[in-house]
Amino acid sequence: MFWSPTPVVFAALRRIRLTLSIGRLASPFANFATLAVLSSSMVVAAQQAQQVPPADQAPAAPAPTAAPAFPKPDPANFTAATPTRETVDAFLSASWGYDENRIWQTEAIIKTAVEGYNKVIVFVGDKTGKDKPFRFAFIALPDGKHMMYNEDIFPFGEHPYADLRAVMQERADGPYRGNAAKDLEIVEFADLQCPHCKAAQANMDQLATDFPHARIVFQNYPLPMHAEAHRAAAYGVCVAKAGGSNAFFTYASSVFDGQDGLNTPDGAQLTLNAAVTKAGQDPAKIATCAALPATNAEVDASVKLAKDSSINETPTLVINGRQVPANVPYQTLKQIIEFQMKLDGIQK
Repeated sequence: MFWSPTPVVFAALRRIRLTLSIGRLASPFANFATLAVLSSSMVVAAQQAQQVPPADQAPAAPAPTAAPAFPKPDPANFTAATPTRETVDAFLSASWGYDENRIWQTEAIIKTAVEGYNKVIVFVGDKTGKDKPFRFAFIALPDGKHMMYNEDIFPFGEHPYADLRAVMQERADGPYRGNAAKDLEIVEFADLQCPHCKAAQANMDQLATDFPHARIVFQNYPLPMHAEAHRAAAYGVCVAKAGGSNAFFTYASSVFDGQDGLNTPDGAQLTLNAAVTKAGQDPAKIATCAALPATNAEVDASVKLAKDSSINETPTLVINGRQVPANVPYQTLKQIIEFQMKLDGIQK
């Protein structure tokens, strides 16, 4: 009844992930942050896309029309004292509770051969019955605050986003729009030469309209595969210093609009100069500022913040500590933010 994701399926998930996000850096599998915002129907679609039956094979059974009946958990499958079922449920509620149709059941919490590293198996489904249920397994780590899913480490526990929220409140120092207060802080990690980041700006503009009390911060994350991204980021740092956050967002919008010009060094210079001028600044002065070691150190510090926070793709949002790809469908993004606000006791 339940399938266990195979490497082939994870490869399909990765393709879905890339359509939602961007410049990938390292991991060969989809990460939990992305899986947490994918519906189970998308997971099943990924599986089915890789397992097309022969033409002469009987058609698949119709999709279920009722909520899945999860099997009763076997007490013999709960051999580890930690994490508790309550902790697992609190974690999944924090991660998936924004989706009112998603249901789950903890099937097993099992000791492994390594003390403190325990395997958790959860069955996940859709209460409307339109999606096939699937099996989600991860390793809970000894500190009680992290889990291992495939190759990567992710936050875990009853309040999985609290630590990263504190880090962002302390270290996210880029230009911002909206509220100076950090009660609802949405930090965008983006690369000015990244096409997917450009596409995500429609979402970002809509967020600024729908959540006027949010603090929406831009953190530079130029990726190595984009030759002009670091220079564009350095220019942005200097524009923000000279003209403030409003000037920066005018600059960034212009760079995104003229992004194709960044494909060559000469084109990049023209594109950046035009964006600086549009932001009301002097291109010569900004170029001088951008060449300073201190300016490049600021860009590098923003990149370090991303890496320290285990962010390995752009555009990524950190919403009060919760990582979400910035170009998921807007209604899903809005739903996640409103749910996170509820978790954090923030009034609309």
